[in-house]
Parts: sequence; C-alpha cells; structure tokens
Amino acid sequence: MFNSLVRGLKCRLCGKAYPVQPLNFCTEDFGPLEVDYDYESIRPLISRDKLAARPGTMWKFRELLPLDGEPTVGLQVGGTPLVPAPRLARELGVRSLWIKNDAVNFPTLSFKDRVVAVALSKAREFGFRTVGCASTGNLANSVAANAAASGLAAYILVPADLERAKILGTSVYGARLVGVRGTYDQVNRLCTQIAFKYGWGFVNINLRPFYAEGSKTMGYEIAEQLGWRLPQHVVCPMAGGSLIGKIAKAFQELSLLGLVEATSWRIHGAQAAGCSPIVTAIKNHWETHRPVKKPNTIAKSLAIGDPADGYFAAKVIRDSGGWGEEASDSEIAEAMTLLARTTGIFAETAGGVTLAATIKLIEQGRIGRDDEVVVCITGNGLKTQDAVADLLEAPAIINPSLEEFDPLVTEDGVLVRQAAEELQPAGV
Repeated sequence: MFNSLVRGLKCRLCGKAYPVQPLNFCTEDFGPLEVDYDYESIRPLISRDKLAARPGTMWKFRELLPLDGEPTVGLQVGGTPLVPAPRLARELGVRSLWIKNDAVNFPTLSFKDRVVAVALSKAREFGFRTVGCASTGNLANSVAANAAASGLAAYILVPADLERAKILGTSVYGARLVGVRGTYDQVNRLCTQIAFKYGWGFVNINLRPFYAEGSKTMGYEIAEQLGWRLPQHVVCPMAGGSLIGKIAKAFQELSLLGLVEATSWRIHGAQAAGCSPIVTAIKNHWETHRPVKKPNTIAKSLAIGDPADGYFAAKVIRDSGGWGEEASDSEIAEAMTLLARTTGIFAETAGGVTLAATIKLIEQGRIGRDDEVVVCITGNGLKTQDAVADLLEAPAIINPSLEEFDPLVTEDGVLVRQAAEELQPAGV
C-alpha cells in the first residue's frame, strides 16, 4: 500500500489542502488541484538500484504516482525508447538530438496511455464503474481501450470533425462515442456537466489531479535513459498544457530525491499556428493566455483554444528560461516527413508541430548548436496519415520486368550514393 505517501490534494493557486477525492478545483478560488506527496517518506523507498531492478514500465516509479495500492489498469504502459537521432541532428546542425518516442506506447500509440493508466486505476479505487473523457483524439483511443481491458463502461465525447482514424480507433473498443458539433472547449464543458450529473469518473475532469500525474513518467524515463542526468533542452507539444508542466515537475522531483544532479535545463513549448494561445502569451509576455475561439489547424490533437493549464505551462517555460514556438500546417507536414526519413519514426501531426518548433528554436539560437535537446513525440503518424499524403510521391508502377526496373535504379543512383555516404557509426 502506498497511500501514506500522498498527503492529499492542494490548490495550485492558494495552496488550500483537500483530502484525496475525485475533485479537480478549489472551492475557494476555483484553482486547479494537484496531488501533494510526502517526499521525505518517499526518499528511502526509491533509488537508482531499486528502479533498475523493476520491470521497465512507467510503474517502476509507483511511489511517485497517486495510487493507494498496486495499479490495476495499464500494467504494460511506458518504458518507451529514447532514440538517438544522429541523421536528424546533422540535418538541423546540432551536436546531440534525441527523440522520446511515445508513438509506440501500449496499447494505443500515444503518451495518453500513461495518464489513462493512472486515472482509471484511481477510478477503480474510488469505486467508479463508468468512466469517460472529453478528447481531441488520442485520449479517446486510450480511455476506450483501457476501459475495455478493465471492464469499465466508457462514454467518450469528441469534436464531430475529428480525424476518421481516431474515431475508428475509439469505437472499435466498444465505448459509447459521441461526436459534438463544436470546439474541444465546448465538448469539455458538456463533459463537466455530465460528470457531475451522473457521478461518473471523467479522467480529465473530476479525476484530472490524478490523471495528470501520469505524464511525469515521461520525464522520469528521459532522465533514466540519459544515464540519470537531465538534458539541456526539452521541446514538448502543448494542447491543454499539462504535459509540459509535469515533465518539469518530474525533473524537479528527481533532483529533490537525489536521483539526478540538480543541473539547469530549459523546457520549450510547441503549438500549431492555428491554435497557439500559450505560445502567443509567451511571445507577448502576457501573464496568462487569451483563448482562441475557433482553432484551425491540421494538428487537431493540439486544438484546445482555452487550455486548462495554460497559465501554468507559460510560467514553467518562463521560469526555466525556455521559449514557445508555433508551426503552420505546411511546416507541420514537412517536419513529419523530415522526422520519418531521418529517424524512421512516423509521428502524428503533433510531432510535426514539435519538430518544426525545434527547428525554429535552433535557428533563433535559443537552442545552441552544441547543446543537447530531447524532442518529445506524443502520438503515432498512422493516426494522421492524410496530413502528409500530398507530400509523398506515388509509387512507380511497372510490369514484372527487370528491364523496366533497371531505369529506376539509374534514376535513383544519386540518392543511393548519398545514403551510403551518410552511413556513419551510430551515436550523437
């Protein structure tokens, strides 16, 4: 049992304490609640050696997650690779570049599997039998899959214009899927009403304090996979703004517990140009964001006009010395293809946003050419194939004849030589 390691919940604005319960806002000032841990009790329970001896999933960090007991949902989640990207680094002109690839997370190929595993494990501890979410796609997939695996009923609400692949990747699990004519923010408000009327556990509403903690495991894994050290730069996509803050919290917790040296690091946020409230606030030096009423971007998974953690995301970026950048639809698609052809990683549109923002940060000198940078990829390109379809060449069509194949080799000769010249020892 781990419940003694959690003191309760506390307001992120006023600090008011609450007992552990399915509640996401402070009754005094409506500030968001987060989990409050007893780090002194955690310190003797966790060490590099103990962590190395545990299975390679996100649950190796269980003392820093808000469950009363063992997890019951998503036992195989996490442990995704941190991939060295020397060819991409050369393309961008930097010394050291890594891809944290949550596009291969289990079971639904996005980082949302981390947050859902925590949220639904907590939902079962609270006794919920029906769960749900408001989603721009990846969260819908994950809640549906993990609810199916654990025997929970699920109601999932999404904007009606969501990508077809994400619609199919939700309904296949048997969840009750509802498309709503409107923006994500309108969907989220409706889900808030539903959660409180029916007493259901909505992962990103009344279970949000617990759900958000799952994102920290991405930060823990980055540090462990770098040999228990923190990178100089991390570039992270932003939708609701929670992930970027929780990666920062993970780095702070690891330093506090003595698992890594407390070195300086900068965290940068990436958004699509058609929906960039947090980046706009950073660039204009506003204390908080101004909502985008009509998001318009191919990166639908990031199209949240009024991000719940927008204020806190902007603050963590400023406090770390980081910056925010945005990407147009054409830049997103081009970055997706660049990532794929230099690393073999096919990211969804959010990954295109993140890499495109990284390129701009390097060009601006905010990420130095000799610095080390980790780019966070949060979802799989198989879910958003239409975004790059127009950029890719159609396959050559020939008869089953060597005579017809030979001219293709001659035509591709320059590319073949270039590829051979680039074959250098791996490493960054």
